[in-house]
Amino acid sequence: MLRMLCPLLLLCVLDTSAAERLRLATTTSTQDSGLLAVLNPVFEAASGISVDVIAVGSGKALALARNGDVDVVLAHDPAAEEAFMADGAGIERRPVMTNDFVIVGPATDPAGVRAAQSAADALARIAGTQSPFVSRGDQSGTHVKELALFAAAGVEPVGRWYLAAGQGMGPVLQIADEMPAYALADRGTWLARRATLDLHLLYAGDPALSNPYHVMLVDPARHPHVRVDAARAYADFLTGAHGQALIGGFLIDGETLFKPVTGP
Repeated sequence: MLRMLCPLLLLCVLDTSAAERLRLATTTSTQDSGLLAVLNPVFEAASGISVDVIAVGSGKALALARNGDVDVVLAHDPAAEEAFMADGAGIERRPVMTNDFVIVGPATDPAGVRAAQSAADALARIAGTQSPFVSRGDQSGTHVKELALFAAAGVEPVGRWYLAAGQGMGPVLQIADEMPAYALADRGTWLARRATLDLHLLYAGDPALSNPYHVMLVDPARHPHVRVDAARAYADFLTGAHGQALIGGFLIDGETLFKPVTGP
């Protein structure tokens, strides 16, 4: 009898462990920059909840959350996030941090991006000279921002000069480096990867390049199976004093990758 009970007891232990897992959908920038590797172990140690990360573009992350395939989502596409909340797919949207987008490219800068008067002007110069440009092409927050900037420039990005990679931020930077080509990147991933690249930061500073991040819980009224308490604990951590301090203290070569919404 005891031999029969032991496997059952083991299964119970395993089931209890599985109940303490949190499914997080987030952008590749939080993963590729190395930020999650700093944040998640601290949260896991303090809470006893393990975080399973699915790093995709913001559009795909929100789709996973909308379908109830994850418990919590961390994204950087404000318009899509607002639609997600308005549709009743999420609850408790909270600001976490900001960084900005930058335009990188070859040192020779054939399009004259360094002389651009705005981010839209920079992309207009790239299109006007038919200089190679690598797009995320994945409906990520970065891709959405890029398309908005091309629209502001009055440019439809099509042609042999424009490559839609359908990849995350890290691979896109690698592709742009190998071509070489221009790319729009979030500053966090750029700073994390620049030491391995020959690309140069050519344009930054336009307010239009601001890049805010928000955390949202999947609505348990729509998807009763989601672990809303674990999701709320994670959101509390990201927006609380400890998480915000870790975000603000995350540096590469002395440079801040993300600015927390509270604190210094």
